[in-house]
Order: sequence, then structure tokens, then C-alpha cells
Amino acid sequence: MNKYRKFSIGEFSEKTGLPIPTLHYYDEIGLLQPEKNPSSGHRTYYFQDIITLQKIISLKFLGYRLDKIAILLNESRFNVDLNESLSLHLNALVSEKEKVEQSIQAIKRVIKLLKEEGEVDSTILFSLIYNMKVEHKHEEWMERHRLTDISEELSIKSEEDKIMLDKKFIQFSKEMKQLYDKPIDDFKVQEMVKNYLDSIFSFLGDDLIQKLANTNLEELDIQELENMTTSPFTEDEQKWFNQALEFYMKQGEME
Repeated sequence: MNKYRKFSIGEFSEKTGLPIPTLHYYDEIGLLQPEKNPSSGHRTYYFQDIITLQKIISLKFLGYRLDKIAILLNESRFNVDLNESLSLHLNALVSEKEKVEQSIQAIKRVIKLLKEEGEVDSTILFSLIYNMKVEHKHEEWMERHRLTDISEELSIKSEEDKIMLDKKFIQFSKEMKQLYDKPIDDFKVQEMVKNYLDSIFSFLGDDLIQKLANTNLEELDIQELENMTTSPFTEDEQKWFNQALEFYMKQGEME
């Protein structure tokens, strides 16, 4: 290719596949500045600009921001020192990948829930979504408190199991709001509590329940874990349910 060949901005855009507005922006921020006609202002690009653009695209592909790319473009050579920068970007990309994968799984769960439920109260749905978002924080909490084996078992639960638990939580939330303010010893209230616990035990499984039973929860900062989650219930509703749960547990001890 003739390295002295000139391209108008339209020709350059067509040749490189980069939209004209993007070329204008790169020019404005000083990233890729073509030659300009003093009188008409028309931009003229050369073959060297194609090479520069290839460098920009390559660095963007590696995840660099435009301001950092502008600095790296001035480097004529790279050595092992670049590895530190690349390592930082690698870590950032891995972290971003994990977030994207979590978002994808959450979206799939929400789509399936709405498809099967038809309609879900917005407060309950957003509570579920938020708790999906912080699942990795729950795992980190368990690892910090040396509950790695429990964390690992929870992490391998299938999406179907998680969706089933979500559906049961939705049903429980509906029932709780309907039964709220009834006496805690009311049959329907106690049946709701039983179904709530059964759904959790069913999700966890016998082995995991046994491991939790062998864990000294009093030594753990449970409040920190609770602060990571959100609830669709008001403070009064939660207090009422806690009382109903406590009554249910006492009745079980008496039997």
C-alpha cells in the first residue's frame, strides 16, 4: 500500500469500519488527529493513521481506557514493565466477567420466575434480585468465617433448585402479607411457618443441614450477614414473623 495515499474522512471510515462520529471524537480528544485543511477544515488521513488506529483498537481490545491509550501510543517499544499494567487489566476484566456472568444468571432466573408466576409484587421481586446480586458476598462471608465447605455446597446448587426456592419465597411472601396481624398461634400462621422452614430444609438438604447444625453460630457475626440481605417486609411484619417462628420452635420442643 502507498504509505502516502490520502483518505478523506469518509474514505477512512469506510476503510477502517470506524464511524465518522467516532473519528471526530478521537480527533477532539487528541487520540487520532488527522491533517486539516486550514481554510476548509476538511480532514485528511494517511496510511500511518491506519497503523495508529490499529494500535488504538488493539489496546481497547485489551481493556484500556482511552486516556491510558493516549499515553501508551507514545511508547515506541514495550518491555516486561507492561506486564504490571496488563495484570491489573486482567484482574479488572476477570472481575467484570464475574459480574456479567452473575447478571446473566440473575436475568435468566427473573425471566423464568415471571414466566412461571405471571405476576410478582415489585417489592418482592426487587428483594430477590438484590439478594441475587449479593450472593457472592455471602460466599465471601462464609469463607472468612471458615465455612468454605458450606459455601462450596451452596455454590453448586443448580439454577433449577434456586428458582424453585425463589418461587417458594414468593409464595411465602404473599401468604405472610395476607396473614400479617393474625395471632401468631393461628393454625394458618403456623402452617405458613412450617412450609417456610420445609422449603429451606428441602433446598439445603440433609448433609448441609447437619454441617450447619455442627457450626457454632454464636461465634459468628450473623448480624453482618443479615445486613447484606434485603427483605420485602416492613419492620413490623418482620417482627411479627419472628414471633410466629419463635412460637413454632417452642411448640416443636414441647412435642
